[in-house]
Amino acid sequence: MTTSWAWEFGRYDPKTERVVESLCTLGNGRFATRGSAPETVADAVHSPGTYLAGCYNRLVSTVGGAQVTNEDMVRLPDWTALRYRCLPEGGPPGDWLTPDDSTLRHGRVSLDLRGGTLTRRMLFQDSHGRRLGVTHTRLVHMGDPYLAAQRTVFHAYGWRGALMVESVLDGAIANTGVERYRDLAGRHLADHHVGVEPQGVAWLGCTTTSSRIRIGLAVRVSSRPLGPVAVSCTGTSAVQTLRLPISRGRPVVVVKTAALRTSLDRPTAEPLQGAVDHASRAPRFPVLLTTHQAAWERLWADGELEVPGETGRILRLHAFHLLQTLSPFTTELDVGVPARGLHGEAYRGHVFWDELFVLPYVTLHFPDVARSLLTYRYRRLPPARDAARRAGFSGAMFPWQSGSSGQEETQTLHLNPRSGRWLPDHSQLQRHVGSAIAWNVWRYGQTTGDTGFTHGPGAELLLHIAHYWASAAAYDPEERRYRIRGVLGPDEYHDAYPDAATPGIDDNAYTNVTAAWVLARALDLFGELPPARRSELITVLGLGIDDLERWQEVSRRLYVPFHDGVISQFEGYGDLAELDWDSYRARYHGIRRLDRILEAEGDTVNRYQASKQADTLMLGYLFRPAELYEIFARLGYPLDADIWRATVSYYLARTSHGSTLSSLVHGWVLARQKGEDAWPLCREALLSDVTDIQGGTTGEGIHLGAMGGTLDLVERVVAGLEACADGLRVDPVPVGDVPRSTFTFCYRGHRGIRVRFLPGRFGISVPASRCDPVHLVLPGGRRASVAPGQQCWFRLPPSQGPQPRPTRVAPPAK
Repeated sequence: MTTSWAWEFGRYDPKTERVVESLCTLGNGRFATRGSAPETVADAVHSPGTYLAGCYNRLVSTVGGAQVTNEDMVRLPDWTALRYRCLPEGGPPGDWLTPDDSTLRHGRVSLDLRGGTLTRRMLFQDSHGRRLGVTHTRLVHMGDPYLAAQRTVFHAYGWRGALMVESVLDGAIANTGVERYRDLAGRHLADHHVGVEPQGVAWLGCTTTSSRIRIGLAVRVSSRPLGPVAVSCTGTSAVQTLRLPISRGRPVVVVKTAALRTSLDRPTAEPLQGAVDHASRAPRFPVLLTTHQAAWERLWADGELEVPGETGRILRLHAFHLLQTLSPFTTELDVGVPARGLHGEAYRGHVFWDELFVLPYVTLHFPDVARSLLTYRYRRLPPARDAARRAGFSGAMFPWQSGSSGQEETQTLHLNPRSGRWLPDHSQLQRHVGSAIAWNVWRYGQTTGDTGFTHGPGAELLLHIAHYWASAAAYDPEERRYRIRGVLGPDEYHDAYPDAATPGIDDNAYTNVTAAWVLARALDLFGELPPARRSELITVLGLGIDDLERWQEVSRRLYVPFHDGVISQFEGYGDLAELDWDSYRARYHGIRRLDRILEAEGDTVNRYQASKQADTLMLGYLFRPAELYEIFARLGYPLDADIWRATVSYYLARTSHGSTLSSLVHGWVLARQKGEDAWPLCREALLSDVTDIQGGTTGEGIHLGAMGGTLDLVERVVAGLEACADGLRVDPVPVGDVPRSTFTFCYRGHRGIRVRFLPGRFGISVPASRCDPVHLVLPGGRRASVAPGQQCWFRLPPSQGPQPRPTRVAPPAK
């Protein structure tokens, strides 16, 4: 780790290679390629993969004698594959070389965040002392969404002769990147046809088996010096074999330039011919590299988040992966926020609620991308309305897991690797995903002032979700309140009451409180709309005056359970048994996945006051304490700092942190309380993927929600930047090691607003424009305005401003 813009892994270690592959993935928002060594194939150590945003396919598997259908993000043909061996003069041919070969002496991987390139250096030495140096440099072009390239340079030391190099375009591909899925059907590609053009362009066409997405991939191979090329094609792969002279001081260079086109592209065209044409006319590698780096420079200018020290390096890595998954190219696609990015096959590439953690950063820096991601949800209103209707409700009931169509994609079974048993999966009962979508719509409107969206598609989303909550809430005359039954909260451990015959729990506090908030905001937005738009939406939703009155009533009378002076995670949570946490920590190396441990023992976590991740405390993630107290007051419940502090302490002691989002949310909530334990949890969130804190999950794909959430943590909590009804709030929290930081962002039509924090003060610069002044809400309720073209500095109260504390991290391959 040499600079603030570089991540280096100083030696090759098969045990951590999958983590390196995930962390070194390169992408441009349209497609991404894992950072695997080009010499490798999918096996127990390596998982090469290229994934296209929005490319899903459905397969049927047999599990326990039952037919199970799953939709997966498809692993595409491998364009990076390259094999080579030495042909020394007067000696026998060498073996095909890979990082796993015993002759490997050194291996180093370098990820350049500023320029978006991956460099892998290796040195091999055989028993005769002959050495071969190999340097791969790879990019997935951020300026041209269809292109990627890989340059390999070979150096001979102490010998001369020739290199045999095989450039492979490999279509014999299956989804095998997640071990627990490997017994399921994984071959998504069919109808392969391959060939090589006379000009040296290899091509491969194929189609996904059920979604019938046509894929065209072409690779132009060039070398220096030139040499004879032999071509061979199988039914699924094209191989170009080069024999190239090499000697000391006369390196060999091989470049693969790939073009990927599909039938998802707009405008539509024949993918294979388009790929061949694109690869044929693509610039040479030096030009591609220069234009790619220039595109990244523009991205970093808009997404600037300058934080010093190791924390800043990790945050920059997180921003890098977020921008590789959700770039300006995303605005042209019909895609959501995949929980694992485009970095691997975990969670099958599905879209959960992770946009809740990702969109705040995206909205502040790339509002057009945020609008596009919300539009993905808007396009899926029809299936969400159908799902609500089939369940007996009104409005829109969005799925917990989404993919291509917007129908529920949550699996019905999941494997416990500890016990080897397939178990029912009830996580689709997490209806709170609708509240997350509504929250993002509201936050987007507050930040951007984009009434074109909030009065148009945004209003339909928010009102349909509110309509669902109003219909899902049933009146309980005994409690004289409305209740929402048979759901799951964000915790996910508790999917039923002990010994219950049916899944689901009642009155999850997070679900009910956010539902009340959605109803209140929907009524607010409805009142802001022009009369014609209100009439139109009344017709679309089939609303009457009685419906709006019910919304008002439900928003004020939803039931929230309490016990022992704290908010109950759900009705009856306080009646569950206490877990002997010390005993389980002593017996097991890690208890993050406590549910799997208990199930393997023949027990169930449903019996205990034990949570996988933040659930009730998610309320403190969405709402500042003052906002939260107002929401509870509107519901008729007393909530103050003492009750909330007790609630935070209660659940912090009963959470196993089985999700990378858990430490993020807990650290966030404690930071807002200015708690002493905030920074260790924030630090754990920062390190979750960098150190593969869950022991194997990062190798299946990074956790985009955790990465986006840490960026949001620094901007919205530590720096205190948050859009509100009165303007832009700036209210830093003294936690962490962010004493000097700079942020560039967008707000209410302004682009390139720059805020710089120094100990005890901050400055804000608003670029010249015709937009209105930026109204600020400062600590202590002070107000100020900064006009376009102005720069102003403000003092912070003595208690404000982050306090420094070092963060240290060792990457997994060290």
